[in-house]
Amino acid sequence: MAQARKSAPRAATQIAAPTPSQAIAGVAAAGVAGIAYATLVERNAFALRHQTLSILEPGATPLRVLHISDLHMMPGQRLKQAWVQELAGLQPDLVINTGDNLAHPQAVPAVVQALGGLLAVPGLFVFGSNDYFGPKPKNPFKYFKKNHQRTHGEPLPWQDLRAAFTERGWLDATHSVRELEVAGVRVAAAGVDDPHIGRDRYETIEGRPNPLAHLRLGLTHSPEPRVLDKFADDGYDLVMAGHTHGGQLCLPFFGALVTNCQLDRSRVKGPSAWGASMKLHVSAGLGTSPYAPARFCCRPEATLLTLTPVKNGDAEYDHEDSLPPVNAEAN
Repeated sequence: MAQARKSAPRAATQIAAPTPSQAIAGVAAAGVAGIAYATLVERNAFALRHQTLSILEPGATPLRVLHISDLHMMPGQRLKQAWVQELAGLQPDLVINTGDNLAHPQAVPAVVQALGGLLAVPGLFVFGSNDYFGPKPKNPFKYFKKNHQRTHGEPLPWQDLRAAFTERGWLDATHSVRELEVAGVRVAAAGVDDPHIGRDRYETIEGRPNPLAHLRLGLTHSPEPRVLDKFADDGYDLVMAGHTHGGQLCLPFFGALVTNCQLDRSRVKGPSAWGASMKLHVSAGLGTSPYAPARFCCRPEATLLTLTPVKNGDAEYDHEDSLPPVNAEAN
């Protein structure tokens, strides 16, 4: 009987290593995909964050505060305008706007229309540099130098925006002490003009706020530590700020690369403690400069803060996505 033939061993399959040109092409493709995601998807993936902070005087009723910042509005940004309009449905007790509303000389009507029903709610505001001056192209590497030289674009119609806000009942807290009662909560508030461009004059509001208030609230656009220290020394319970964009371009497991101010990266967005008894809330904001229209690992956001009496304790920092209306136009 003939012996069965042994089949010849197969040659091992070798996977060719990518050539340098293929590796470069792969990296380039990943970069293009990342840029497309950051500019077309995440920049318009607006989120609503919820946070409970225990800071009110004992016996006060809870207060729902909507924090909006850094709209950087352009007239044609229909998607952002439609999403912001939906925030009125939250029915907050108080709205805080910490500046940088504008990114175009003709954007005031778009901002007012977007805020819509929120302008009928009690509100306080301060302005940022991009309410006074338009954006300009910048070298992005300048943001890694905290003391880089700043240049301003064309003047923006901040007086028109201020008039639109105040005519509808919002209070300008810039270098002013304001006292109001909202939902049974007595609020003593004061703010400064934008420290990022040296417009702050804390001496105009210096001193301890009304000790009979249930909430002592400070406002600033840029959360510069030198200003935060003054608010803390005067006994404020909470300071609200914007400006940082949450870092805008962040890395997974690392977070923000820069804060664009003297604030440390660990406080670039959300709540944190400042000193022994004051809390800070920094909004990551809802917009970007038109010359840097991208966000990565840092969605644009507004925050609904529920402030409760001290004895209740703080809740966890909860993130809830809020999708834009399906019939809104992309921009």
